[in-house]
Amino acid sequence: MSEPVIAPRNAFYGVAAVWVAALVIAVTLGIVLPEDLRIGWLLIAFGAMVLVSFAVQLAYGHAQGFIVRVAGSVLGALAVMGLVSAGFGLAALATGL
Repeated sequence: MSEPVIAPRNAFYGVAAVWVAALVIAVTLGIVLPEDLRIGWLLIAFGAMVLVSFAVQLAYGHAQGFIVRVAGSVLGALAVMGLVSAGFGLAALATGL
């Protein structure tokens, strides 16, 4: 007797989890750190998000679509962190006038 095929979990939740983590980390770093240290730590945090996206997608357990899921996680984290960084940069320009 064969085993029934179990429906795979939705891969979008893992991608969205990385985006949310990137948002939380970027906002936290933007609030906590002074302006001169912000960019360096955001780069380090983005590197950590790349590793987190690999870990999340490996934990998903399916090889099919792995590269697409990791790319979506990483590019989304880059976009989120870039937008947050741009927001803090514009805020710094507005307060510096």
